[in-house]
Amino acid sequence: MSLVARELESHGITTVVLGSALDVVEYCGVPRFLFTDFPLGNPCGPPGDRAMQALNVGMALELLSVATEPRTTVRSPFQFRDDESWRANYARVDDSNREALRAAGEARRRRQASS
Repeated sequence: MSLVARELESHGITTVVLGSALDVVEYCGVPRFLFTDFPLGNPCGPPGDRAMQALNVGMALELLSVATEPRTTVRSPFQFRDDESWRANYARVDDSNREALRAAGEARRRRQASS
């Protein structure tokens, strides 16, 4: 996404990236970046939390008009959850969940193959 934003900007199309991979996006050098310290795949906020999602999208859109320097990064003030317990379990695979994750992956592959 970051490289797409850079290409669009080179053709005069203003962009803003809203995301969670701070090191990757900043390395790519996008002009405007709203960083949310959330799990990957959830850059606007938790699923179903429309209020937080709307606030983050609003902040990203505001960046379009207030960013005056190239490579401007603004950090969202929001937390993904009231506690930070998601960090300990994010992308965790161990003996307690390995079989369930394997079964879910196989089911997804079967659904994709049949569509």
